[in-house]
Amino acid sequence: MLASKYAKRDMMESEFTQRASQIPAHGLGLSVDVYAPDVMHLVDTLREERLRPGYLEIFKATTSAMQWVRQRLPEIKLTYHGEGLWVTQPDFPQSCSGRYGVAEACAQIAALGSAWLNHEGATKQMAGYAFGTYLPPLYTELSARMTAENLDYLQGRLDAQARHHEGGPTLVLLEMPPLTYFACGSLGIPAFFRAVTDRVACGLVLDIGHLWTVYRYTGAWRGQTLEAFVSEFLDAFPMERVIEIHVAGLAEFTTHNAPKDNAGGLALPFWIDGHGAPIPEVLFELLIQVLAHPRLRSLKGVALEVDTKPVAEIVTEFRRFLDRFEKTVHGVERASCVDSAQWNGPDTVQHPDVRHALTPDDLATLRRQYQGYVELVTTPERMPMTPELSLLGGSLDDLNRYRDAYLPHELLHWGGELTDMFPRTCGLLTAANIPLEQFLSFWFDRPRREQEDYDFFLLKIDRFVEFVAGGCPSACATVTVEAEELRTAYRAANEPIGSDEVRA
Repeated sequence: MLASKYAKRDMMESEFTQRASQIPAHGLGLSVDVYAPDVMHLVDTLREERLRPGYLEIFKATTSAMQWVRQRLPEIKLTYHGEGLWVTQPDFPQSCSGRYGVAEACAQIAALGSAWLNHEGATKQMAGYAFGTYLPPLYTELSARMTAENLDYLQGRLDAQARHHEGGPTLVLLEMPPLTYFACGSLGIPAFFRAVTDRVACGLVLDIGHLWTVYRYTGAWRGQTLEAFVSEFLDAFPMERVIEIHVAGLAEFTTHNAPKDNAGGLALPFWIDGHGAPIPEVLFELLIQVLAHPRLRSLKGVALEVDTKPVAEIVTEFRRFLDRFEKTVHGVERASCVDSAQWNGPDTVQHPDVRHALTPDDLATLRRQYQGYVELVTTPERMPMTPELSLLGGSLDDLNRYRDAYLPHELLHWGGELTDMFPRTCGLLTAANIPLEQFLSFWFDRPRREQEDYDFFLLKIDRFVEFVAGGCPSACATVTVEAEELRTAYRAANEPIGSDEVRA
């Protein structure tokens, strides 16, 4: 059994090496959204300032938008940041995410000509419940095995797309997610990613800000310096699989009902991932440490994540980034030890559509555990009871900060302020003495089957219509009209100017 495990790991490492050898160095780039800020305005401003990113990583939009971006920027390497592919969840291949979401991702990758598909190793949908921002996976051995199988399925679909369209191979990258105050599980985070990469030939993305949140919210800060923690973490993490590094802002989220700091003011800031926020100096210091790691031997690109950030701030940060790190990053890329042996492409690796290494009992166990995970993070009185649902370090105060402050804000305000989205309907609810806070309990009152590609804004519209229909029938006509106005405006906003020419 042990010999088989090592043989499997060696096979995966060899396949990864072959795949990674086909990816050219991308240098220093920017991870951006098509719309926020407008990608062409950003590129034009960078050109005026004589700043040339080695690549742009484009966050999921529509396929026609990707075609438009590729047409407008033929000279720039473009890579793809996926969304809505819940590879950490049971039954991914059979889900809407695994079928329609993957098909759409394949089309957008082909439009961009991307060398990789990067996706957060986290989810916004689990056990029939939806969230606005990412929740990390359960950090367990069984969860890692499932994630590896799902990644293998996803890579197989990308390979089939490449064969069908005679395109170049695209490598799946799994990004270590941020912690928004907590993590759960029985397996350390580096060990989780090692368990995944032992079973599948994927690459990894290491986000420096996410790494800081692990230090903060697993409680490591109480007993280790940041430098010592990062050194220990990187030594255990599969650094040889890291294809890309991200650096993004961190910001403190505060509301009037956020729990107080019980550490007497001695704790680190309650920073969480925030792409629109400034990048703190501590992350660039960590980047220096990461770039010096001896097992960082497959690096292809380092990007600042700047979606939702003002263009002027992006230009300032990117100029400083180039001045400080361009020489170092190019040196690491040149020194990469990836085998340069030629690879004939995806035909040399055969992937079945679904692997059955996990038994039906394993999958049933995972479904129960993720149902319990939902209950844990949405029910204030629920306490962690099992090893799989125990806090991975950190404190109950941190979990309560998510449950009592962050999650309610996410549903009522984030991704669209309900009172701005539905002003007339909210007025009718107020007149009927129905507080908006009841929408929170409605959102999590039961699981709902995933029926279409995940989009939190559209999901929020649909759920609010349901909420009003059940709680205030007299407002049904009003909420229906406002909902359709929102959907129409949203569809129009999600096509960049000029994209009609691409579709034609």
